[in-house]
Parts: sequence; C-alpha cells; structure tokens
Amino acid sequence: MYGLWRPRVLGAWRVPAAGPVILAVNHTHAVDGPLLMGTAPRPVHFLIKKEAFTGPLDPFLTGIGQIEVDRKAADRVAITRALGVLGAGGVLGIFPEGTRGEGDFASLRSGLAYFALRSGAPVVPVAVLGTAGRRGRAIPALPPLRTRVDIVFGEPFEAGDGSGRRTRSALDEATVRIGERLTAHLADARRITGRG
Repeated sequence: MYGLWRPRVLGAWRVPAAGPVILAVNHTHAVDGPLLMGTAPRPVHFLIKKEAFTGPLDPFLTGIGQIEVDRKAADRVAITRALGVLGAGGVLGIFPEGTRGEGDFASLRSGLAYFALRSGAPVVPVAVLGTAGRRGRAIPALPPLRTRVDIVFGEPFEAGDGSGRRTRSALDEATVRIGERLTAHLADARRITGRG
C-alpha cells in the first residue's frame, strides 16, 4: 500500500493493543479494505462479499484470514467465523453499510451492532479518505498512484447501553448509537485532514 499510494495514518494508537475489537470502516472504493489491512496496527479479518472469492483471489483471501460472506442471506458460516475471530481476541473489520457507496455511514445495516452486542468487543470507527472520486491515469479503476490517502482511527466505544440486552430493540438502539458515533467520527476526520 505504501508503494502505490501515500497513506497517512492518524490515531492508530487508539486501536486496543490486545483483545477483540471491531473496526467499522466507511467504504467508497474497492481499495479501502486493502489500505486498512496494510496500515492497521493489528491484523484485520474482514467480512468480504463471496463474489470477491474467485480465481486466484480465492486462495489468497482465504490464506490471509478474510471471511467470505453471502450478503443475500443470513450466512451462518460467516457469522460463526467472525464471532470466532472476536472470541480469539482478534480484529474484525466491517463495512457497516454492507457495500460501497458514498462512505458517509448514512445507511447502516444491523450486522455491526449484532457482532458488537454478541461479542462485547469495542468498536473503533475508521475513516478512509481520498480514495473516491478520482481515477488514475495508469489504472483508471484505482485512485491515482502516489496520491495521499488518509486513514483516521477514532476512539473505541461500546455499542451497547451497558445492560447486556441482545433483543431486537437493543440491536436497533445499538445500530442508531453506532451510526451517530461513526457519523461524528467521519466529520472529525474530514476536519482534521482538511478534506471537509
């Protein structure tokens, strides 16, 4: 990642050095996940759509511990593997909007809240800024090579309300709470990096 772009990593010290943690990342470009994996202070296991596990990418992604997920159904195997990562004290990376978009956390799905409530792992918001809206000359599908990309880690927080509830209403409340924290972090990250 450092050879292709110029990542500037801010706040990586906020990621807990040990124990389970969930990185909640905005998603505007296909390189957001690889950029985070290449710059995070701990190894990250991402939930990645099953369509990416084709050809030579399949054994590569599987070999580096990424988790294949079917986004069209409740994928019990993926859920079990993700909870296993957290249960072993690892880092789970999630794009809470479920797919690439504006990267503004406007349409959160409940998966992140489910994993946070079920595991008790803190959530660290992460903003990846500078990958969207620009096309490279050498490879149009990628951001321009050697451009600066900012990866900004926020303060860890608990998704639950402290009650330990795992009901549907607790999940809905946690999703709203997460959305508010992620949106606030994204605004702070844009201000800090001057990407207003």
